[in-house]
Amino acid sequence: MRVLHFLLGLIFSMSIILVLLVTSIEAVLYWSPDYFEREYDKYEVIDEVNMEMDDLLHVTDVMMDYLKDKREDLQVVTRVDGAWRTFFSQRELDHMVDVKNLFLGGLALRRICLLIAVCSAGLLYLLKGRLSAILPRAMCTCTGVFFSAVCLIAAVAATDFTRAFTIFHEIFFDNDLWLLNPREDLLINIVPEPFFVDTAVRIAAVFGGSVLLILAVCLLSLYHGKRRNRRHQNDPIGTAI
Repeated sequence: MRVLHFLLGLIFSMSIILVLLVTSIEAVLYWSPDYFEREYDKYEVIDEVNMEMDDLLHVTDVMMDYLKDKREDLQVVTRVDGAWRTFFSQRELDHMVDVKNLFLGGLALRRICLLIAVCSAGLLYLLKGRLSAILPRAMCTCTGVFFSAVCLIAAVAATDFTRAFTIFHEIFFDNDLWLLNPREDLLINIVPEPFFVDTAVRIAAVFGGSVLLILAVCLLSLYHGKRRNRRHQNDPIGTAI
């Protein structure tokens, strides 16, 4: 029974970690005020694509709404080099369909993981498992494993981000639409590789911080649990009259 209790704790913990990962991605892309504007300024994107910042931010807003399925299409007309034109080429539109499906898949995964976490915690409670002891231990175990994997991926990406970026696309996309031409496709010019580096680092920081916060709470809970156990063991049992 103890093995089953701990297994349910591991399922709960891994689900929560995946929820935090997807939420960290969403937080960086959607909850960070002026993030895209700062990145565009940093890499002088408006000079690269010959656009006004307001026009570029409008395109960005449309693109981000599209990724969250708040609009059906990505057709947007804007001014580029002083002339009105559609911003996205057909190849870019086709690629963004894949990106949207990937993003919506991540949001669906988060909902599923939340449901799994609730169900595993509920089942653990029904099986009379000690949630206050099992869940912190399981979370510490999952955090250690997950952080080891993330550190390994980060180390590989740091040595050759371009190669890691390519592998990511080959894993998650079953076509080559993500291979864009900077002379013809504006999308690759407004989000150059350094933008993805910055975004990956920021996501890692938000995710790492949230996981470390939960880890600290779990360690504190385990510490207080051990103190309570020691006090109970040292309490006098009493003498018979």
